[in-house]
Amino acid sequence: MTNTNERVLKILEGNKVGTLATIQNNKPHSRYMTFFHDGLTLYTATSKKTHKIEELEKNSYVHILLGYTGEGLSDSYIEYEGKAKLTDSKDIIDKIWGGELEKWFEGKDDPNLMILEIQPEYIRLMNIGGDPEELRF
Repeated sequence: MTNTNERVLKILEGNKVGTLATIQNNKPHSRYMTFFHDGLTLYTATSKKTHKIEELEKNSYVHILLGYTGEGLSDSYIEYEGKAKLTDSKDIIDKIWGGELEKWFEGKDDPNLMILEIQPEYIRLMNIGGDPEELRF
């Protein structure tokens, strides 16, 4: 594993809330989401009733910002570009289920619970004391 990979994973481990941008009416549409990860793959829960579902059915590419804590202008963060797919996999739901999701869903079997599984295509590590570092997939 590269040093860049390790630093990206550290940011993913320490930062669960970030922005998710999709495309709505040919314009970016961002919202805060709670993210979970397995390696460099990201997961976030959503309801079938949200606009995200419609947006992703039209264009599955997303942009995510994670890691900036507001402590200073030099906070490290990642810019994550990837492709999202919708799943209701019980294995994935079991893996990420916890307190963060209980306030939004009636339980693991909530019929509106969907998971976005996001595979990276490009990750840029920012504010690391030099030029940004990039991972391409």
